[in-house]
Amino acid sequence: MIAVALGPALSGCALTGPRRGAASPDTTAIRRDIAYLASDALEGRGTGTAGNDSAAAYIARRYDALRLVPPAVGYVQPFVANSMALAHAGKPSTLPTQNVFGIVRGRDPLLRDEYVIFGAHFDHLGRSTDGALDPAAGDAIRNGADDNASGTAAVMELARLFDAHPAKRSVLFVNFSGEELGLLGSRWFVEHSPVPLARVVAMINFDMIGRLRDDKLIVYGVATATELRSILDSANTDRLRLTAQGDGYGPSDHSSFYEKSIPVLHFFTDLHDDYHTATDDVEKINAGGEGKVVAMAERVGRALADRPAKLTFVRTAAPAQAMSGREGSSSTYLGSVPDMAAGEVKGVRLSGVRPGSPAEEAGLRAGDVIVELGGKTVKDLYEYTNALYAHQPGEEVMIVVLRDGQRVELKATLGRR
Repeated sequence: MIAVALGPALSGCALTGPRRGAASPDTTAIRRDIAYLASDALEGRGTGTAGNDSAAAYIARRYDALRLVPPAVGYVQPFVANSMALAHAGKPSTLPTQNVFGIVRGRDPLLRDEYVIFGAHFDHLGRSTDGALDPAAGDAIRNGADDNASGTAAVMELARLFDAHPAKRSVLFVNFSGEELGLLGSRWFVEHSPVPLARVVAMINFDMIGRLRDDKLIVYGVATATELRSILDSANTDRLRLTAQGDGYGPSDHSSFYEKSIPVLHFFTDLHDDYHTATDDVEKINAGGEGKVVAMAERVGRALADRPAKLTFVRTAAPAQAMSGREGSSSTYLGSVPDMAAGEVKGVRLSGVRPGSPAEEAGLRAGDVIVELGGKTVKDLYEYTNALYAHQPGEEVMIVVLRDGQRVELKATLGRR
């Protein structure tokens, strides 16, 4: 548990105060924040660790330096993360940790008691192999520069931008812990929110936005309110190659808010080979690209915070296996890397396969579209996950892919994460 002292600066980490009048994202500050959060000194920010506490203190000091308004409970929301997955593995599963937040009050007296939320998780895997895709690396530090120091830096930079120019509605900036253990921080937050959830207009989430490639940006949640697609399109003044997908559920913290009937958007620059490995380091971050994502998110956030009326919420049914929950997921491993921008494809298109994985050994390759796995039809990522987790490590399965328009059958011996 952390007791945040808001006086002396963190050793080796100079925090700057508000710079009113700044109109565009500061990519130097973004890179600097990621470099600190993803430094070996924080040892991967595992939930319940000293490095995670240090990250929380860093964020809280930033909000204090900006003089954001702390909710009545202060900048830090302590809670205990209880992980069923760790308990089942016989590991310590009760982990004291904390969320961090601050508010920029709205300038419109009629709207300032309503809120737009920007959020991102700041925890990562630490030295644990639980959830890691490079278990052979043992207790190597998994710094999580993209996952999710990048999203954390974006929320802090947006706090600076809105502090410089407040919107009509109030804006709440939230950084969650315990995401990697099953969205535990965001689920705690929505059950213990410092502001009434009925007054939250929308939640915008950032998870892995530090690897923009070819200006390709993926945004989930556009179908969670009828107005969101047009707002998103209008905000895309930098002409990013936008893939807008409707789903409000997914493997990140926006799901916790959508489950509470709040419209959501989730910004994401796609998977890569360093995901959940010890090679996700700051040297591979595209800070200029992240600046573009932050600039677009600011435009979206201002449109939401300044519009006269609330959004029109749209409820959709949760998938049979909603990927928002990471608790109890199977250890079965194939090693495919889905192309998350391929939302209109019937099946799961691959952007690549992990070296030495069962997928590579079976002959799967980038561009393949998986349409069957183990005799089950695969129409989307949810059906793929269900089909994969129906099998155990060591089993041999038949995988059918579309390759250059032709059906190709491949055999794979599944591995263990």
